[in-house]
Amino acid sequence: MWIYILIGLALLGLQMAKFMGGPQKATTAEFEKWARKGQIERLVVINNEEAQIFIKKDSLTTPDHDKLKQELKDPNSKLPQYIVNIGNPDVLETRLEDINATLAKEKKDKLVADYDPQTNWTGTLVTYLLPLLIFIGLWLIILRRMGGGAGGPGAQIFNIGKSKATLFDNNTKVNITFADVAGLDEAKEEVMEVVDFLKNPKKYTSLGGKIPKGVLLVGPPGTGKTLLAKAVAGEAGAPFFSISGSDFVEMFVGVGASRVRDLFRQAREKAPCIIFIDEIDAIGRARGRGAIQGGNDE
Repeated sequence: MWIYILIGLALLGLQMAKFMGGPQKATTAEFEKWARKGQIERLVVINNEEAQIFIKKDSLTTPDHDKLKQELKDPNSKLPQYIVNIGNPDVLETRLEDINATLAKEKKDKLVADYDPQTNWTGTLVTYLLPLLIFIGLWLIILRRMGGGAGGPGAQIFNIGKSKATLFDNNTKVNITFADVAGLDEAKEEVMEVVDFLKNPKKYTSLGGKIPKGVLLVGPPGTGKTLLAKAVAGEAGAPFFSISGSDFVEMFVGVGASRVRDLFRQAREKAPCIIFIDEIDAIGRARGRGAIQGGNDE
């Protein structure tokens, strides 16, 4: 993104350099005065908008050009000394006819305008490329914010099939132990075996023991099911994925299944670990009961 910003600043710098350097600005009155005095050697009209004025070498030292920048007074320079806005080209031609009539009376060389349809590449780049760069920069910012994870702004669009599970690992430890869980002695005894298996797997595998595939915590709200699950993760020191069952129920077909696959893919990468699904009854109910609400039960 910074590359596009630097390119844009470079183009702006070129445009500013164009206005800061180069020929000196002249008024129409000054142009006519110099032309009638026969001081102009050459007149080049650029894109029918402005005219470059080349002053004769012997006229550069006259008082008429005292205010001219010193670098433009170099007689060997091939650059124009002045630039003037001509307005309408037809008006310029009429003005030149009147000037040439005056020069003819004084037996001076006729002044003829050369027309040069140049392309202003700097202006073209700034006009067309700069808005494009701004658009690309804004689009990259939007993409970065929308793709910044399941909890970031706009993640519903780009990460709709990604798991919304919160991971607690070594960087974000669960500071909850069984001592924080009041009561539930029998339930704690059961899950303590799971914790001991995670801490000392060889103790059980050497005897042919296998860890349970899962533990179902059942009870009314507020009885400590979630706290007990977090205590298991805190005691075991294993990565702990926490997610709500309602996150698997979506309006669109396939989203829930995609999130389940993504969750278990992450769990396999962190194995051994614990996956805690809160309110699993949201996805474990009988099929068809929630169809009226618009959610897709897969």
